[in-house]
Amino acid sequence: QVQLVESGGGSVQVGGSLRLSCLASGKITAMGWFRQAPGKQRELIAAISTDGGANVVHLLRDRFTISRDNAKNTVYLQMNSLNSEDTAIYYCNSPDGRMYPWGQGTQVTVSS
Repeated sequence: QVQLVESGGGSVQVGGSLRLSCLASGKITAMGWFRQAPGKQRELIAAISTDGGANVVHLLRDRFTISRDNAKNTVYLQMNSLNSEDTAIYYCNSPDGRMYPWGQGTQVTVSS
């Protein structure tokens, strides 16, 4: 079974940028990035098809970009102009969240 490992999170100041990576142990299908803020449910924020067709939720579209490298079985999330509301644990999985076991996620903390 394919395993997913998220990385690239960290602590940044407001306005900073991070690039998250999701490394899969095997070939992956359409993928998504999710996030779970403290006290909230996990939500899908971006998705990308196997051929690179990408979509980011409207409110994040001008700051976040999803991409993938199929040769490396890796999906990325570029996050710019971060603010405190972006503080969350970020996960990757298929867009319905059911294809693969959930990884541990990567923590993103944005502070002023």
